[in-house]
Amino acid sequence: MITKRIIPCLDVKDGRVVKGVRFEGLSDVSSPVELAEYYSKSGADELVFYDITASAEGRGLFTDILRETASRVFIPLTVGGGIHSLEDFDRVLKCGADKVSVNSGAIRSPALIREAAQRYGSQCVVLSADVKRVDGQFRVFGRGGRDDTGLEAIAWIQQGVALGAGEVVVNSIDTDGVKGGFDLELLEAVCAAVKVPVVASGGAGKVADFTKLFQTIPGVDAGLAASVFHFGEIAIPALKAELRQNGILVR
Repeated sequence: MITKRIIPCLDVKDGRVVKGVRFEGLSDVSSPVELAEYYSKSGADELVFYDITASAEGRGLFTDILRETASRVFIPLTVGGGIHSLEDFDRVLKCGADKVSVNSGAIRSPALIREAAQRYGSQCVVLSADVKRVDGQFRVFGRGGRDDTGLEAIAWIQQGVALGAGEVVVNSIDTDGVKGGFDLELLEAVCAAVKVPVVASGGAGKVADFTKLFQTIPGVDAGLAASVFHFGEIAIPALKAELRQNGILVR
């Protein structure tokens, strides 16, 4: 059995880590470099960085913060936000990212996934999907959860994987920041539809939520969370110890 990964997510705005609820009401948390270093020392398996306003503001992703983080943190970094071209992939990878996450850029131009996978390998390309229920359907949202694209989420994720995405991060807008548990219905549907690693994001409120996630949906490869880690509600060493006690393999 493959070990499950625990991944803190750092949403960065104006050079600071922020956190909101259902993608709204952002509050300041910390310095991204200091927080990344803390998580690396605490036993996080990977880190995800999102420049959460790059797409909405139509600009490139931060690079100075990324360079400094990569020089001080030695676990895999996935970076996203404002990725619209192969040049963006190139720039982010040269700054120290191990994987690049595409969302709005891929919605605008799905061919970007195929081109990036061909140039850098599928293992470098992460499809991030912000998903919300609309009229009983799982719908994909773009520009940091602002725009309903009209795309049905499961079909879009399947398309992204067929084009070459080597991993999928499923962000449930319905459960984001609410701390009531992961969106198991959505995650089950995604895991049944694709054969690449699936990362669950949105809804973690306590250690038991991670246990339930991995026990209910063995196909999920990783649990991603933000505020419960940022505000010390869950300590990663304690989380991993609890998962091990429940028979869940972690690193």
